[in-house]
Amino acid sequence: MTDNARPPRHRPQPPRRSRRAPAPEERKLDAERSRRLLLEAALDEFAAKGYAGARVQDIADRAGLNKQLISYYFGGKEGLYEELGRRWLAEEERINDPALPLEEVVERYLRHTFADPRGTRLSVWRALADDLGEEPREDLSEVRRRHREGELAVDLDPAVALLVLMSAVSAPVTLAPAVRRIFGLEPDSAEFRELYVRGLRRIVRRLAAARPPDPGPDGPPPPAGGPPSPGAERA
Repeated sequence: MTDNARPPRHRPQPPRRSRRAPAPEERKLDAERSRRLLLEAALDEFAAKGYAGARVQDIADRAGLNKQLISYYFGGKEGLYEELGRRWLAEEERINDPALPLEEVVERYLRHTFADPRGTRLSVWRALADDLGEEPREDLSEVRRRHREGELAVDLDPAVALLVLMSAVSAPVTLAPAVRRIFGLEPDSAEFRELYVRGLRRIVRRLAAARPPDPGPDGPPPPAGGPPSPGAERA
């Protein structure tokens, strides 16, 4: 029998290790990680393509996970979208601190927009599509409280002021070409960001009710043009 005809020798194989089942804590951490990756990927896709244009497969591919997990954790694309809305409401509670002055709250919203413009882009897509059902009414109780306490002038409509401030906060994202034309700066540059933050804070301060000066012990100050000349009233 030649060497080529000899039967092959079987090498001993090392014993196989039994796979350890993951502990409950590990399964929980893995589920939380998967949910987080899917939510981040969904926000990327929704911000880039809108709700209608985003595909479940693209969201799963971006997250590096099986698309079946979207149904498992969120019940589908709509559930993902709704969870992003709940996540934003939780974040907004942190930003909109009623104990802070209005100008500081506006700055918080603005810096959040600079740090993560995806939410603003998603809002624009939603406004353009206008096909996701009726929007709930905005809660105006906080801006009305600030109006009563003098952070907004008495002759300003709180609803109008809120809409103007919301527009100003989103403008660096929604009006990026205008930013380049007006300022000659990139909207995401540090120079524009600080310039815009300072400018918007000043504008918010100007919205406050004007406080009359303290007359002091000598009574109110004379008019800016000085005391009237004799006979001025008759003239």
